[in-house]
Amino acid sequence: MCKCLNLTQLVKLTQNYVTLLRGFLVNLGVLMKYILLCCALLFGDVQAQHERGEKWLLIDNFESSTLSSEWQRVDSDNQTSPHIPNPQVTEVLKEENNYYLLKKPAAEGVVGNRKALTFRALPTLVEVGQTYTFFIRFRVEYFPNNHSFGLSNMSNEEIIEKSYDAFEPMLRITDKAESDGRLNDGTLMVSTGFKQYTKIIDPDTGRAASPLEQGRWYELWYVVNNSLYASGGQRFDVYLRGGQFEQQAHVYSGAEFRMQREQSLSRFFMISNTGSKSKPYGNGGVMYDDLYMAKGTVLTDPRIDGIE
Repeated sequence: MCKCLNLTQLVKLTQNYVTLLRGFLVNLGVLMKYILLCCALLFGDVQAQHERGEKWLLIDNFESSTLSSEWQRVDSDNQTSPHIPNPQVTEVLKEENNYYLLKKPAAEGVVGNRKALTFRALPTLVEVGQTYTFFIRFRVEYFPNNHSFGLSNMSNEEIIEKSYDAFEPMLRITDKAESDGRLNDGTLMVSTGFKQYTKIIDPDTGRAASPLEQGRWYELWYVVNNSLYASGGQRFDVYLRGGQFEQQAHVYSGAEFRMQREQSLSRFFMISNTGSKSKPYGNGGVMYDDLYMAKGTVLTDPRIDGIE
């Protein structure tokens, strides 16, 4: 026999259902807020990665097996005697399944090529006020040698005219003696102003890093701040992996552009130098590979992350 509810019981039962429904809606609202928050965080992370420039731009990885016509090779101070036209060695070679660029001022035994220039345009300008990270792999063929590489804000013609003074961010590999008698030891160096160089640092000890090892590939990231000098720009930080650094290490902070012209950076640039006939430096080469750039501070490996 059906038991009928009186009015009081019916009201009470309705209130209970309303309370349960409110609880359900509150929990549903919390759940929806959590879902929306997760979506926002995910989108924000993707957006932040985009703004940091997670996608790399390829400058060159030499996998075409020949040197692109975009590269310019000029021997702007060729003092070889007897005269040898175009003495620099800049060629793409293959090692196992990988192509790379070998750069030498001249073949072994040839001296007097004082400024062997090699350069090409970047895929995009680094405008004043922008920060970009550049990645490169390099390997010392052998010492003795004298090499510099980095970025320029000069035109092709100006690079040929100014040579070393066309550099802004500049890195140096050499074991040559300086004009004041100081002997370099093959430790990677950075520019710290006009004609000023400093060895990279072992962050664990605070002392100069060890000399580069011949025949070993190194991975280098240099983060270039092209803002005005007064705003903290015209400077770059350097990170290195290889040799004594099994993991990526921050090996120099606040290296300074050579000329500090405060102009858009437009070219990747290399110089090697045999030295004079009376005081030759040696013709050891440097191999280069996997040149990339990315907007912002990006310390990942472009060979893994991929490119735009």
